[in-house]
Amino acid sequence: MTDVPESVTALAPAPAVPRRPPGPAGRGRLVLRRLLGARWAVAGVVTVLLLFALAFGGPYLTPWDYAAPDYTALRRPPSAAHWFGTNGIGQDVFAQTVRGLQKSLVIGLLVALFSTALASLVGACAGYFGGWTDRLLMFLVDLMLVLPSFLVITIVSPQLKGSGWIAFVALLALFNWMITARVVRSMTISLKSREFVRAAQFMGVRPLRIILRHILPNTASFLITDATIAVGGAVMSETALSYFGFGVRAPDVSLGTLLAAGTSEAPVFPWLFYFAAGLLVLFVLAVNLIGDGLRDALDPTSEAARPARRPRRGRPAGRSSRPASAPEAGEPRPARPTTPRSNRSSS
Repeated sequence: MTDVPESVTALAPAPAVPRRPPGPAGRGRLVLRRLLGARWAVAGVVTVLLLFALAFGGPYLTPWDYAAPDYTALRRPPSAAHWFGTNGIGQDVFAQTVRGLQKSLVIGLLVALFSTALASLVGACAGYFGGWTDRLLMFLVDLMLVLPSFLVITIVSPQLKGSGWIAFVALLALFNWMITARVVRSMTISLKSREFVRAAQFMGVRPLRIILRHILPNTASFLITDATIAVGGAVMSETALSYFGFGVRAPDVSLGTLLAAGTSEAPVFPWLFYFAAGLLVLFVLAVNLIGDGLRDALDPTSEAARPARRPRRGRPAGRSSRPASAPEAGEPRPARPTTPRSNRSSS
């Protein structure tokens, strides 16, 4: 056996180390990519961000306060001094509209947050513990569903005049969680038989910790979508109750109080009604678009979440799809093209 010279060994290339294939993208990055691929959802996100910027930055764009009257301009149409015009006592409609939008957005967000948190906790506890806990909590859910929420709020709301709008938020959230709790309960029943939940139980992990660490994170996709849509529903509920005088109280304003004040004068003074109504419709439509986009992005079985397949490139005409094969026995071989003597190069 001959030894390989050291110079040859030094010049030999090192063996290639196989590279690991890149791991799959994280769930958050994948959901974000799907969401950005939905144009209507992106348009909804941009619209909601612009509305929030208008609601919280708009009061700094105008010198007028929403409660300060201008007695020299009563029911004036939109102008350079008053961008959205003025109402019957000279208050700036732009300042009132952005203030009302701000109040409605804050109420809608808080109601959606509180109701989703309550629904997830009640539904997860009912589905995980079962037995008497499940029966008692579901009886409470059925009882809340039977009660006419609008009638109860109209009766209780006048008794909470001194508590401010925070009590109104709690009252709205109290009647806005039952359906979500039922869905979370059914999802929890299917999740508690999974291997990771049973492993945590065998390891002696406390039930509340299992619910917070294993059950609720696996229902996050549904809860995020439901909370997004609940914001629009809460804003509509607040607007309806404030329209009938059971929501935000004067001197504060919301979109509902502005709509209630401008309804009777809308045919003659349309700026008192249509600016607030347009912002309300725009916000609810944008939130629904975001909810649809999140539902498709978070659901792996959705057709909209699947990447589009690239069409196969067609083969050029005149070429056969099968490779050329040798002629079979008995077939004449094609003649070789002969080169004329005059074109051959001399040796």
